[in-house]
Amino acid sequence: LQAKKVIEPCIDDVIVVVSALGGITDQLLSTAREAASGNPEYELQMQAISARHFQQVEDTVLPEMKDNVRTRISELLGELSNIFKGVFLIKDLSPKTSDAIVSYGERLSSVIVSGTVQGAVLFDSREFIKTKPYFSKHIVDFPETDRLIQKYFAEIPHISVVPGFISTDTATGDVTNLGRGGSDYTASVIASALNADALEIWTDVDGFMTADPRIISNAYTIEHLTYVEAMELCNFGAKVVYPPTIFPTYHKNIPVRIKNTFNPSSPGTFISKSAKGADNGRIIKGISSINDTCLITIRGLGMVGVIGVNSRIFRTLAKSGISVFLVSQAASENTTSIGVRNEDADLAVQVLSEEFAQEIRMGEINRIKQERNLATVAIVGESMKHTPGIAGKLFGTLGKNGINVIACAQGASETNISFVVTIE
Repeated sequence: LQAKKVIEPCIDDVIVVVSALGGITDQLLSTAREAASGNPEYELQMQAISARHFQQVEDTVLPEMKDNVRTRISELLGELSNIFKGVFLIKDLSPKTSDAIVSYGERLSSVIVSGTVQGAVLFDSREFIKTKPYFSKHIVDFPETDRLIQKYFAEIPHISVVPGFISTDTATGDVTNLGRGGSDYTASVIASALNADALEIWTDVDGFMTADPRIISNAYTIEHLTYVEAMELCNFGAKVVYPPTIFPTYHKNIPVRIKNTFNPSSPGTFISKSAKGADNGRIIKGISSINDTCLITIRGLGMVGVIGVNSRIFRTLAKSGISVFLVSQAASENTTSIGVRNEDADLAVQVLSEEFAQEIRMGEINRIKQERNLATVAIVGESMKHTPGIAGKLFGTLGKNGINVIACAQGASETNISFVVTIE
């Protein structure tokens, strides 16, 4: 993952933001759980993690850098081993300890990458990517993070290497992280703070696709997207980049290019403010979906005309760290349906039932209902704006094929039409 200081083909100062080796984050978490359960087999997993990183050093690091890199890798793996031993002895794995453990994935990989490029300078992102608690999550403290990034990169080396994903709490200094896919986000935050000319994200796919190629065999790479289109596709299941990545670059109008590490000749996907005529007349840019959808419905005549009901719904869910990706409400206001992940469904029903317990007892609101294992499908395209007949064609096509729509939503921006269906 790269945050470049200038647009291709000219290369000046480059900041390379590094993810953990593939699968290592999951392996770290698995090892931590084994240790917390009191299973001594965690030591074998730790040995496998160590062996993989030392092998990577042998395979990729410059000969003159190997001794220094081996020493640093040994130190980090020693620290990690001691943490696992502590978890094993007390048989407890707190969120704070878990965050510290997974940070080693990026810390180790960034040391290795810094040894593969002559003259590369390694930075520690924990010193300048700062977060603050927000309900049950960590969010970027942008004023402090921007200030520190500008301080640390006041003089930018020709090639800088930064571990992605990891951060620290502004107030406590505890190790935190930006969530799965957070290395994309780290690169975007740095690019925004430094007003970079471009952000390149090197991944294992050619870019955004018109649809999931595992489902649609003739899907193809979308060569150009606007920021809005990219954000919509990310939020509705396109796992090309971490969804929050787009906003910092959008805010500073920094173009983003998605490239395939294993197929660099592919043009990839270019993301910018406007389409610049690259649509080739296509009204719909892509179709994306979220398969593990649960639709939660709050219904009752006691909701009609009552101010603040939706505020209570979303405030209650936010306090429990539950993200809502779809909202469908009847014009009469007597029904509101929200889409959440299946894993959040039980907690969502519980906290909403507690919030509206009095109304449920009085019969003003029915018992809150959940429908699991549904799919949310979204069609996305900024050219859909003010184009009549798109929704009609969509629902007509679904009807002709016997597909029942359980709920639907369309934003006022008209760039996204989303609908929920059952999974056969």
